[in-house]
Formats: sequence, structure tokens, C-alpha cells
Amino acid sequence: MIASVSGEIIHIALDHAVVECAGVGYRVLATPPTLGTLRRGEQVRLLTTMMVREDSMTLYGFTDPDARDLFSLLQTVTGVGPRLAMATLAVLEPDSLRRALADSDAKALTAVPGIGKRVAERLVVELRDKVAAAPGETTTPGGPAVGGVGAQVAEALVGLGFTESAADKAVAAVLAENADADSSTLLRAALTSLGPRR
Repeated sequence: MIASVSGEIIHIALDHAVVECAGVGYRVLATPPTLGTLRRGEQVRLLTTMMVREDSMTLYGFTDPDARDLFSLLQTVTGVGPRLAMATLAVLEPDSLRRALADSDAKALTAVPGIGKRVAERLVVELRDKVAAAPGETTTPGGPAVGGVGAQVAEALVGLGFTESAADKAVAAVLAENADADSSTLLRAALTSLGPRR
């Protein structure tokens, strides 16, 4: 799991930048507001989320940890993938997005290309209670908040192809039995409870 990249910006395009790290150029997809802060030849550190598919590995980059958390949270909603999550963050700043979800403002969400009334309402219904959690924490229905090591392990499980809700539930279940579990113990136990990815 690649959680961040640091290095020189060697290329900037409309939807991505290339960051050279130790001689390797990483193509990182980012929103226009994020790309607008970057300058070719300058050093940068981007927080990243790595999406692994059968035919690709894609890095999404953020300058703000809250934006990265919201990117993952948005994808827990049925019908919302990485592209739509990025489009949402391109139109709405993290604070505006949290406010729209918390206030059940579906109209603000429909300003995002690709989000119609039905998807906007689904986002509001499924996420309005979750955005109240502190950045870096997610909540599972009927379960404790998952933060710190738990959030890192849940993110790793998502990178392995499990859904975020399944990953959060598995991590919360393990932490309920062993609150002091370290990351490797937690990951092994969560993987065991989840079984093979389908």
C-alpha cells in the first residue's frame, strides 16, 4: 500500500501529475484544485490512496488528509467509484462536502457532474451520520469508531479489494476482542474473518 509519495514534480497534466521518487516516476491522479497548487520542478509530498484492480494499480493524490478520507468514504456508497469520488472533491471542498452531507443538501451534491438526484439522496442518507466522525475515523453501524491503526488496516484491506464497509466491520470486530492488537496481528485476524476476496 502506497500511502504517500514525495519527490520532484516532473509533469503536470489535466487530471494527473508525475512525481519522481528515487528515480521512479509515479503517475498520481488528482483534482484540478490539487493540481493547481503544484509546480513543475518543485518538491511535493502527496498523500495517496492506491486502488488495485485485476488489470491496473492507480494512485490518487491529495494534499489534505481530510480530502483523502472523504474520497474513501464516498466510495462506500453504491454506485460511487473513484472517478465520481474525485469529481465530487473537484467541485466541493472537503468542508463544503461535509456540510452538504450533514445538512442533507442533495441540491449542492447534484452540482457534481455524474451525480443526479437519486445518487445525491443516497449519498445523504448513507453518509450524513458518518461525516460527524472526526477525520481519520470511520464508524460502523452498531460498532465502535475505527481510527489509528484500525483505520490503516481497514485502508489496506480496501486496497486488497474488500469493500470499505466489510473492512471496517472486520477490523471493529477484531478490536472489540483485542483492543491492543498491533497492525500485523489486526490485519491477519481481519483477513481470516473476511475469507477470500470474491
